[in-house]
Amino acid sequence: MTDNLNELTATDESRIIEMAWEDRTPFEAIEHLYGMSEKRVIQLMRTKLKNSSFKLWRKRVSGRTTKHLQLRDPSIIRSHCSTQYKQR
Repeated sequence: MTDNLNELTATDESRIIEMAWEDRTPFEAIEHLYGMSEKRVIQLMRTKLKNSSFKLWRKRVSGRTTKHLQLRDPSIIRSHCSTQYKQR
């Protein structure tokens, strides 16, 4: 989609922030869907979150193997919990 933060819709911003918060969604998935690099996701999070929330998020995702495909266990083949998107 775009690597420019100004061209994102509010819906796209919201979804990217949600995906960035999710433990199992790698940055590569965000880049694949929205064309936004990890660096740009960090910039988006820095601008849209409160400073304390941003610091908490950065601490949480730094070094987390599930946020980077190259560091992930190859046996993990999905980006969400099997019960996350249950249909009723």
